[in-house]
Amino acid sequence: MRPSKQDVRDFLVTRRGKVTPEQAGLSHYGGNRRVPGLRREEVALLAGVSVDYYTRLEKGNLAGASESVLHSIASALQLDDAERAHLLDLARALDGGSAARPRRTPRSRVRPGLQLVLDGMAGMPAFVTNARMDLLAWNPLGGAFLGPLLDFAAATGTAATGG
Repeated sequence: MRPSKQDVRDFLVTRRGKVTPEQAGLSHYGGNRRVPGLRREEVALLAGVSVDYYTRLEKGNLAGASESVLHSIASALQLDDAERAHLLDLARALDGGSAARPRRTPRSRVRPGLQLVLDGMAGMPAFVTNARMDLLAWNPLGGAFLGPLLDFAAATGTAATGG
C-alpha cells in the first residue's frame, strides 16, 4: 500500500514531539510551549532548511526532496537507523518514481537566431553554454578568447560544438 501525505505528517510530527530543545542543544525560551518537543522552526534551523520548506515537507509533500535534505531532517529529529530508513522509504514512495522519468536531453546546439546575435556582438567575446557548462556556440572573438579551451576540447573529444 502506498503511503499517504497523512502518514508522512504523522511520522514527522510524532518524531518532532519526542525531541526536546535541550536534547537538540537549543536554548529553552520560556516555560509555556504549545507543542511537545521541537517546534517546526527549530527543526528547520537544525536541518538547515527554511521554515516554509520544512512545513511543506511535514505536510507530506516529500516529492522531490533530496536525500541530503532528508538526512538533515533525520539528524535534526535524532532518528535512529530504522526511522531514517522509513523516512527515505516514504519519500521514495511519494515521489511517484520520478527517478524513472527520462530527463530532457540538454541542447547541444543553439538556434540559428542566437548564433546571429552572437555574431552581431563583434566588439566583444561572447559564448553560450548549457546547464552543464558545455560550450555550445561563440562568436569570432569568443573563439579567440576560448582558443586554448577549444583546442583542449578538440584534443580530448569533450563537448564544444559551436563556432
